[in-house]
Amino acid sequence: MKSVLLHVNNDDGQESRLQAALDLVRAQEGHLTCLQVTPVQQYVAMDPFGGSFVLPANLQELRAEEARERSVLEERLAREDVAWDWQHYNGDLVQTLLSVSRLADVTVLTRTMAAPKDIGAPLPIAADVAIHAHGAILAVPPELKSFDVCGRAVVAWNGSYEAAHALRSAVTLLASAQEVNIVTVDEDASGFPAIDASEYLSRHGIASELHEWPRKNRTVEESLMHAIDELKGSYMVMGAYGRSRLRETLFGGVTKYLMAECRVPLLLSH
Repeated sequence: MKSVLLHVNNDDGQESRLQAALDLVRAQEGHLTCLQVTPVQQYVAMDPFGGSFVLPANLQELRAEEARERSVLEERLAREDVAWDWQHYNGDLVQTLLSVSRLADVTVLTRTMAAPKDIGAPLPIAADVAIHAHGAILAVPPELKSFDVCGRAVVAWNGSYEAAHALRSAVTLLASAQEVNIVTVDEDASGFPAIDASEYLSRHGIASELHEWPRKNRTVEESLMHAIDELKGSYMVMGAYGRSRLRETLFGGVTKYLMAECRVPLLLSH
């Protein structure tokens, strides 16, 4: 994972995203791209006749805050001994992230995005990007202090295309792991069995251990959380939204639950 894209924004998850990205870049000897997006559409007002115009005072204040944030972060990055660059765009945040990430190996986001202090409701940025991005997403808990890239990895496996894509995306990361645990939850597996995932990793020189995790009256997502705790996982690799996003929104699902509750970083691919 040589090309790491970081979403830069003044919110409560900023520090955890930055620290996770720095830890990843150092471990993989990669390059960090900091992406700052001005969501101009949020500062556009409509007049009674159907026209639109930008609210200049609000936008000017936002740009001043962005300039201060960039100055602070650039000063810090200059001391971090990593290769980095800075990109700034105006436009829709999700679409800009998707566009810039087309040549990124991984995009670092907050798993449940805290809102900028002047907007209000939380923004489901990681979920929106994960379901459309072609590359991997590292969804970071907002309280994360550091990312143990070389720690214990937990791979959630159910034989789906999404799980397989996530596993392929994570190979270089898993190669650095202290140990790799492939977890299948009872009654959730279909398609390719976990042994196939283990054999795939072995061809890349990665040893792994298989676990069939009992549900014990728990949901699949609760079982996976239990597996992370029991195996002392540093992060989890998993397919994102094996069911449709709308279905998970209405009825719940593994991705939705873990994006809201997981205490370790999630490496996601759809």
